[in-house]
Amino acid sequence: MRRLMRGLSQAALGDALGLTFQQVQKYEKGKNRIGASRLQHISQILQVPAKFFFEGMPHEGRRHDPQTSAPSAQYVSDYLASEDGLQLTKAFLAIADARLRRSIVNLVECIAGPEDP
Repeated sequence: MRRLMRGLSQAALGDALGLTFQQVQKYEKGKNRIGASRLQHISQILQVPAKFFFEGMPHEGRRHDPQTSAPSAQYVSDYLASEDGLQLTKAFLAIADARLRRSIVNLVECIAGPEDP
């Protein structure tokens, strides 16, 4: 998610790390483990603290927080990490008119229907 937000391709991140884009791809998909020093280097390139990669751990496996009925932090993080979630969020934040943004939220809520209890 952070790589995409910074506008970096896997190849560009790989070049900065001295790796191939395939190795970066394996890291992102969780096929290969990342050592602490490499994670620190990645955090510097992406301009976030290393703890950024551990936010929301451990994965709770819940879609909603039962106390507030709001989406769990992990669910939101997973959504924002998806390509659709990132594109939708970027486009929505680019809308300058607050009333138009509110209208879009209302429209999407109507389309989605009532929340599950």
